[in-house]
Amino acid sequence: MLAEQRLSKILAVLEQQRAVSVGQLCEVTGASEATIRRDLTMLARQGRLNKVHGGAVPIGEEFHSEELDMATKQRLHTEEKRRIARYAAGLITDEDVVYLDAGSTVMLMADCIQAQKTLFVTNSIECAARLTLRGLRVYVLGGMLKRGTVALVGTDTLLSLKRYNFTKAFLGTNGITIHQGFTTPDPEKAAVKAMAQQHAREVYVLADASKFGTITATEMFPLEAATIITDHLPEPHYRDYTSIEEV
Repeated sequence: MLAEQRLSKILAVLEQQRAVSVGQLCEVTGASEATIRRDLTMLARQGRLNKVHGGAVPIGEEFHSEELDMATKQRLHTEEKRRIARYAAGLITDEDVVYLDAGSTVMLMADCIQAQKTLFVTNSIECAARLTLRGLRVYVLGGMLKRGTVALVGTDTLLSLKRYNFTKAFLGTNGITIHQGFTTPDPEKAAVKAMAQQHAREVYVLADASKFGTITATEMFPLEAATIITDHLPEPHYRDYTSIEEV
């Protein structure tokens, strides 16, 4: 394959998949890793893509491979997260059975909930503690406690979660893009979030504006599977794919 054809192929694959690895591009072009890396460097210098560790993403989208710890997350976009959490908490009624995950914005909901008879289920130790201190009824899933994010994950968590059906689920996310949907860096966390989504009648993803246009390693579920609650929608075309509430 000629160099010009190879560059066109790289851009075409990127347009279709929105995130590609060097290995994927080697397969579709027949070129070596060294050649693909040089091609990506050239295209990045021309402003036609963003080169990231191990591959590339389109201009305007960022790839994040690592998860921030909870203490760091709680210091970012705090006022926006509080607004989102207050709005989301107002959606909960006494008749609901609610799943709250270990997202930093979801955790703030525990301080805002007014309903008193709701049944809560969570994989977050901190969220469970906050709910309990307020006299609310909460069940904690089993599993392995994840260092840094303090979330319960793994096979035991999924087995515990499988027992429940929820009227509403409130989930966090690390990234939102049209083609990849909702993503998170950790496959174990993604599996828990995906199962919670499957077991809920209404699903809400709480995300401040910084999450839009960001891709992380593991897909949770597509955009149409949840309503997004955000402080600000950076690009209106997301509304073509799902329901979005700006607060």
